[in-house]
Amino acid sequence: MKKSAKLAMPAPQAFQPIESVSIGTQLYRHLRGAIIRGDLHPGQALSESEIARQYSTSRQPVREAFIKLAEERLVNIQPQRGTFVVKISVADVLDARFVREAIEVAVAQEAATSAPPTAIKELRNLIEQQIAVSHGHNAEFLALDEEFHRTISLSVGRAHAWRVIEGIKAQMDRIRYLSLDDATPLPLIIEQHSRIVDGIEAGNPAAAAAAMRSHLREIIISLPDIAARFPDVFESESLTGAS
Repeated sequence: MKKSAKLAMPAPQAFQPIESVSIGTQLYRHLRGAIIRGDLHPGQALSESEIARQYSTSRQPVREAFIKLAEERLVNIQPQRGTFVVKISVADVLDARFVREAIEVAVAQEAATSAPPTAIKELRNLIEQQIAVSHGHNAEFLALDEEFHRTISLSVGRAHAWRVIEGIKAQMDRIRYLSLDDATPLPLIIEQHSRIVDGIEAGNPAAAAAAMRSHLREIIISLPDIAARFPDVFESESLTGAS
């Protein structure tokens, strides 16, 4: 985690505009990823004008990105003071996990009865890719992890359910990024993913649901250790809730 008080923006050259997507949306996605990875650390001030300068755009798209980030409780916009990356709230993490479990367990059950063989093949392929990047490539692993869960939802036509999950899981993603390798070893995640697919492929809704539930509750097990190791990134009143 970076501790400097300076604006530690990801390199501008890593940001490649896409014509079909608004600059505001692209900046939101870019900044969101930087917050989740810890490139932008809790408490850090984000300068609207500085970001606009670095990414060669006007301040309006930056303002739009800040508003979206605030809706996900990743930044706090304080009038007359500025915009700041928020610390992680244990309560927000646990609430998001609760909602995500309710949705994804139901999706896994449905996938066990109706996911097509092509989807199961794709899920197995994603697990193989996860194995290939499971040593020192955390960003790539998490991208594949997200695609794994997204694929299950889309395999049964639950695109809206996945959009709901995307809107609430940012704080979970911050925890998960901190937990990889130590609190939550990557081989364990891969094993859990394999059990989910085993249940789906076997046409066993109960097994698929149990595997998904166990997987999503892993964060509850790892949270106390993460909070102890990274106290500076958590809201102070949240730390007792993680013990």
